[in-house]
Amino acid sequence: MKKLLAAAVFVITSQFAFAPLVGAEEKARTPQQQRMADCNKEATGKKGDERKTFMKACLGGKPAAAQDGRTAQQEKKKACNADAGKKDLKGDARKAFMSDCLKG
Repeated sequence: MKKLLAAAVFVITSQFAFAPLVGAEEKARTPQQQRMADCNKEATGKKGDERKTFMKACLGGKPAAAQDGRTAQQEKKKACNADAGKKDLKGDARKAFMSDCLKG
């Protein structure tokens, strides 16, 4: 009877001992882990020193700058301006397009 009781106690206590291991994969990422995953995804295609430089800047929280030193906002403005040019927009139509493009 003592052996049966000891076995039952062992089974019950072992369930509580291993409970923290169950669902560990479902644990939410820390902000640093999330940043690492995001930066790693953005660095796809970069290799060597280019990747190292990008990852250092990305993980440091610095905004990415273009190759020639432009900021992200300047890059966005350049892209919107090019799109407006392709659509041959002029005057108020161009202003409205640029405003919407730069907001989004």
